[in-house]
Amino acid sequence: MSAPAAATPTGPLIELEDIRKSYNLGLPNEAEVLHGLSFSVGRGEFAALIGPSGSGKSTLLNIVGLLERMTAGSYRIEGEEVNGLDDGALTLRRRTTLGFVFQFHHLLPAFSALENVTLPALMREGRVTPAQRERARAVLAAVGLVDAMGKRPGELSGGMQQRVAIARALVLEPPLVLADEPTGNLDTVSSDEVFTLMRRMHAELNTSFLVVTHDPRLAARCDRVLELVDGRLVHDGAPAGAADPVARG
Repeated sequence: MSAPAAATPTGPLIELEDIRKSYNLGLPNEAEVLHGLSFSVGRGEFAALIGPSGSGKSTLLNIVGLLERMTAGSYRIEGEEVNGLDDGALTLRRRTTLGFVFQFHHLLPAFSALENVTLPALMREGRVTPAQRERARAVLAAVGLVDAMGKRPGELSGGMQQRVAIARALVLEPPLVLADEPTGNLDTVSSDEVFTLMRRMHAELNTSFLVVTHDPRLAARCDRVLELVDGRLVHDGAPAGAADPVARG
């Protein structure tokens, strides 16, 4: 008799309650930049994080991405409270739960596209298995780079480099991908292509996305918008003038 299938996890993927972040604690110039933020992101959601420059978007994304510690509040990932975990535990949780896409792709210039995409497996396990290499090939093919796997970043266009970065973020199938201005360094056509790709991969893999963007056109194509102003959450809901869900893809 085969073993019973593992139960599908329930509840929010991430939950943040009363998150506060201050810099220069205890000094005369101490400043709180996040003022008690609370929200959750469910499994399979595609949400935008918007707000003016200096509103706290990058700080919040760094906290969600376990790259920076909160000053106060509660942050749970898949039900586990991460506040108080040591650096080793945070690193393990980051590698098993989160994928990252940045405005600047941060690909290693001496590595091929395929080698760049296998890096998460190498960092997590210290080696790349044949199965992981084949998975990397499959993800690169899925993002339209079947003929570019052996090319180095300098041989690829900006849009193609960002496709490699998306493949790298998805190769280990993390539950949540955090994207910080992923199209901010691209022209309009490439931006639309990359965003459409993220929406397609979201639909195919049921991966949650939290995307920081300054582009209102892209925010309008998300299912949900979180808006920060001066470190406070002022909107959490459907984008203004939300289009039909099919049109947002």
